[in-house]
Amino acid sequence: MVLPSLLLVLAVALGAVGAAAAQLSCADAARLGARALARGEPPEHARALALAAAPAQARVHLAESDGTARVTVRAELRIGPLRAPPLEVDGSAAVPLEPGR
Repeated sequence: MVLPSLLLVLAVALGAVGAAAAQLSCADAARLGARALARGEPPEHARALALAAAPAQARVHLAESDGTARVTVRAELRIGPLRAPPLEVDGSAAVPLEPGR
């Protein structure tokens, strides 16, 4: 009875660590994309940079408004058996546009 309980706790802990790692990857990817967009690089290049650093199957949203470049990266993460509902993780970044662009 104790061993199955320990395995369940271990599985939940590993799932939580995986979700935290995916969330950090989304935040890092958003930061990379926002910096590139703020420097004046084309949106396609900023999106490519963000997707390269993001988890698999991530979606990237780029926006510029009020002198700020904003990027949001979202990804669905499956934890546990295939029947479990996906967990959505995301990361956002906002960087002021560089002067003179």
